[in-house]
Amino acid sequence: MTTTTRQIEKPRNYEVIAWKWMRYSAILLIPLVWGHVLIQDVIVGVHAIDLDYVVMRWASLGWQVYDILLLGFAFAHGVNGLRQVLNDFVHGEQAQKILAWALFVFWLVVSAMGAIAIIASASKHLAAL
Repeated sequence: MTTTTRQIEKPRNYEVIAWKWMRYSAILLIPLVWGHVLIQDVIVGVHAIDLDYVVMRWASLGWQVYDILLLGFAFAHGVNGLRQVLNDFVHGEQAQKILAWALFVFWLVVSAMGAIAIIASASKHLAAL
C-alpha cells in the first residue's frame, strides 16, 4: 500500500501574514501580560505605583523594551481584531485593502508615540533629578 501526498500552494497575502502574526505574537504576548500583572499588581501592588516608581522603572532599558513590546503586541492584537470585524461590514476588495493599510498606519503611529513617550519621559524626568 502506497500513500500519496499532494502539495497545496499556500497563498502569501495580507490575510495569511496577519493570521500568522496573531498566532506568533500571542506566544510572546501571553508571558508579557502575565509578567506585567504579576509584577505590577501582585509583587509591587497598585497602591505603591506612582510617577516616581514609573520613572525609576523606565530608567532601565530592559523595562523600556518590555513595556514597548507589551504595548506593540497588545495594540496589534486589538487593531487586527478591529480589522477582522470591519471586514464583515466592508465588502469591496479595494476598500478592505485601504482599511488594512489605514489600520496598519494607525497601529504604527500610536505604537511609535507610545514608545517615544516611554523613552522620553524616563530620560526627561531622570535629567531633572
